[in-house]
Amino acid sequence: MVKSLMIQGTSSGAGKTILVTALCRIFSDLGYTVSPFKAQNMSNFSYVGKNFEISRAQAIQAVAARTSITPLQNPILLKPLGNYRSSVFVNGKFFKKMYASNYYENFVLKSGFKAAVESFNKIAQSHEIIFLEGAGSPAEINLQKFDITNMKIAKKTKSPVLLITDIERGGAFASIVGTMELIEKKYLELVKGFVINKFRGDIEILEPGYRKLQRKTGLPIFGTIPMTKFEIPDEDSIGTSPKNLNWNTSNLKKLDIEINKIAKVVKSSLNIRKMEKLLK
Repeated sequence: MVKSLMIQGTSSGAGKTILVTALCRIFSDLGYTVSPFKAQNMSNFSYVGKNFEISRAQAIQAVAARTSITPLQNPILLKPLGNYRSSVFVNGKFFKKMYASNYYENFVLKSGFKAAVESFNKIAQSHEIIFLEGAGSPAEINLQKFDITNMKIAKKTKSPVLLITDIERGGAFASIVGTMELIEKKYLELVKGFVINKFRGDIEILEPGYRKLQRKTGLPIFGTIPMTKFEIPDEDSIGTSPKNLNWNTSNLKKLDIEINKIAKVVKSSLNIRKMEKLLK
């Protein structure tokens, strides 16, 4: 039976994508068959395979997991066109161009969520562990009804959730507490702990904050990831300038080196044994 763990964030850019990439490599190194999964991704940076197209981020995560890149790993891809309109890809194939209102009202909760669940179940047939990546924040209260990429898919797949936050931006503890306050109560039990990302300095200065956070939420910190420079292409999120990636042999070797680099940092920063217990 497949085991799964979901990484959600307090915001876009918190570090979900890179953490899932690192975890895919770490658990592949531990001898597991691993796959990434993101129910819905919005990005203009895609991986074009043989007769399919998915988000580049999930393709890179598949490389990290040492598994084949397939449309199952990103069943819904939205490529923004501007003016609240996107090209919608389902199971790697172009579906149609849709305005946000039509997408939310007529697609996402019906055939969209069904496609996501079916893809997850198919991956589960050939992998021991699936690392799911959320999108944005699970606390976007204006979108929670239509959000199939965070708590709805976590609940459906029975995946425990770790919440990651970017301390470099400031307000990390408030972001965690606020997110927990705004998550729908029926999903709160899925959250098992937190990860602090992009920290600079002496970790001991965070200890009082960690203790207070645990008192407030009843949940532990799984670790603190230091600010680290790496050359893994980012998604085209707000505030980033992602680079194109040519999927040739030379670049894949360089990518593999960078994946190993960030995996080493994450492995030394997080309680991997504790994570492994969540997967039991």
